[in-house]
Amino acid sequence: MSGALQQANNRRGGSSFSRRTVLGLVLFGFLAFITMLYFIGAGDTQGSRNNGAAHAEANGLNGYSGLVELLKLEGENVSTSRSPSGLETPDLLVLALPQYFDKEELGEILQKRAYVGPTMVILPKWFASPFPDRTKERVEQDIEDDWVELVSAIPFNWGKNLPDHYAIETKLKDTKDGANSWAGLGLQGTLPTDTNIVVTDKGNGASLVVNQSGEPLALSFQIEDEYGNTGDNEEVVFVIEPDLVNNYGLSDPSRAALALTLIDEASYGYDYPIVFDLTLNGFGGSTNLLTLAFRPPFLAATLCLILAMLIVGWRAFKRFGPAAASGPDIAFGKRRLVANGAGLIVKARRLRLLADPYVALSARRLASRLGLTKPDEEAIDDAVRRILPEDAPFSVRAQQLRAAQSPSDILRAARALNELTRKLEK
Repeated sequence: MSGALQQANNRRGGSSFSRRTVLGLVLFGFLAFITMLYFIGAGDTQGSRNNGAAHAEANGLNGYSGLVELLKLEGENVSTSRSPSGLETPDLLVLALPQYFDKEELGEILQKRAYVGPTMVILPKWFASPFPDRTKERVEQDIEDDWVELVSAIPFNWGKNLPDHYAIETKLKDTKDGANSWAGLGLQGTLPTDTNIVVTDKGNGASLVVNQSGEPLALSFQIEDEYGNTGDNEEVVFVIEPDLVNNYGLSDPSRAALALTLIDEASYGYDYPIVFDLTLNGFGGSTNLLTLAFRPPFLAATLCLILAMLIVGWRAFKRFGPAAASGPDIAFGKRRLVANGAGLIVKARRLRLLADPYVALSARRLASRLGLTKPDEEAIDDAVRRILPEDAPFSVRAQQLRAAQSPSDILRAARALNELTRKLEK
């Protein structure tokens, strides 16, 4: 039994894992950490955004991914924003509104952007839905996963509920005779469908593009701030008929040229970076956590974490000497029990509580040596005086131990009691 315990103790001094095993664990942990950083940086990983909505990343007929790609091909600095803070950008902000939108929220956005940066607002038109799987099986041509089916055009009927400065009235107009031409900004052409949204009362707006009947399809407004003040040059462009700039409309070169001209009009002719907002279409998100970690005030904590990781990795493979051998966590025997108890008392710093128990223990041992029936201090003093007349009596030594406060005084007084016991044992 003792031999087996000794072998177990010897094995404790070595490593439990080989170097290859430790290296494999470290590499696995590193790859898991890199994967976590990727998903943190990627943000929304829920897959396809094809929900039928018209936004800058939608590839359906009602989407605006074509406009984004066209602007990039023209050399423009184009980006999409999924953060509410993007609504405060000084760049050209393009807002593609969904069908059901809070009018008051749009008014607040436009008022806050007064004197901040140029804005283009594209109003909604189409109710669209993704192609169901059974439809894909019926058609002969392949249908991409992010294509949509234009179900119907819905009239934009809440323009008059906008703030007074931007209030307009619109209607859905069906030109059955095919007279669906447009003209404006030095360009002209036709619309892709006979069903269009036109403005019947433009209010404070100025017409940019009109149809063959002179009804506005795109307007510009001078920006009005929350105090009712308007700037001299600042304006916001409203695209009433989204087929002028969406993927459906960009199939025609003249409409593609008009889309670029409307962007230039909204930018006042300056070379602004262009930001397409996605938050109004339900794709808003929090700030990228990975990017946030490398920005003040979190940058200092990130650098400390990286340094700590490097130190831990270096320490794992550069041990300072061999592993220290240790015995079992709970050793056997009275000696080990006493040592553990003494170590606990020392850590608790309660040595003064040992005085009375040690005096009582010494009294019992001396009474047994002297042949006394009871460990009485006076009787022990009389017996010690007869045997060792020149030594200090037991009661004096016991009182010194009880009065000691510091660890050194306690140990000195305890040794004095122990010395008396050893002399009587000789």
